[in-house]
Amino acid sequence: MTQTFTLTLSCAQRPGIVHAVSSFLFEQNCDIAEHQQFDDTRSDAFFLRTSFVSAEDVDIERLTAEFGSVAAKFGMTFNFNGSDLPRVIVMVSKMGHCLNDLIFRWRAGNLGAELVAVVSNHEVLRPMAEAAGLPFVHVPVTPTTKPQAEARLLELVEEFDADLVVLARYMQVLSDDACRALRGRAINIHHSFLPGFKGAKPYHQAFDRGVKQVGATAHYVTPDLDEGPIIEQEVIRIDHSFDPARLATVGQDAEALALSRAVRWHCENRVLLHGHRTVVFS
Repeated sequence: MTQTFTLTLSCAQRPGIVHAVSSFLFEQNCDIAEHQQFDDTRSDAFFLRTSFVSAEDVDIERLTAEFGSVAAKFGMTFNFNGSDLPRVIVMVSKMGHCLNDLIFRWRAGNLGAELVAVVSNHEVLRPMAEAAGLPFVHVPVTPTTKPQAEARLLELVEEFDADLVVLARYMQVLSDDACRALRGRAINIHHSFLPGFKGAKPYHQAFDRGVKQVGATAHYVTPDLDEGPIIEQEVIRIDHSFDPARLATVGQDAEALALSRAVRWHCENRVLLHGHRTVVFS
């Protein structure tokens, strides 16, 4: 049976990188199925994603070890991944539109991930999670219990062997320590009215200002609140006839779309971090 693998890498730009990668894969009796690369001329950095197939048994650890000499020659940071679906924990509070969309795409088989649990600081979305056959874990959060709640979250990441944590309108700010522990494997979604309309009722604030676009941003979680590397953004055009309720409905559509794309692209190893930015091979 043919197996599919992915190689992602980054390094300083120089001649011979693609030749070295393709030659190595040829020597391993692998066939390239999809290839994308990007040269960032401003920083002299090179990024690559190559998907390849093999009819033979391929051991990821052996492949990684044997590619080491190629990586050392070019100073590469690299990673090989197999075809196993990444395991995802979804964190929510009371709003269920993003969770519902992720569940739908997961059950349809086009999320590119395996949902393994739903964690929430409220009980509201338990019926939705359990109807989908997902374990629902209630972890209450108060100002005095927040450290214990975050410790429990990190325990759940280990217990469920999760590769990714998705904050699907989880209305709690993670501590700097939690953000660092989940670096590069936690994605958040929020409306794109920041920083203009902060605080409660952003859609009412946007209505009062007569905005003409509604959007959402999916980004990696970092200690800098809502300022992590952006993976995906969705924008929907509106007009003067949209009241706050319609604005919120359109905004929820944008949030669900941006988040699902970000999750899928991350799980398909299409997102490479580049400082405060990302390279997304969509």
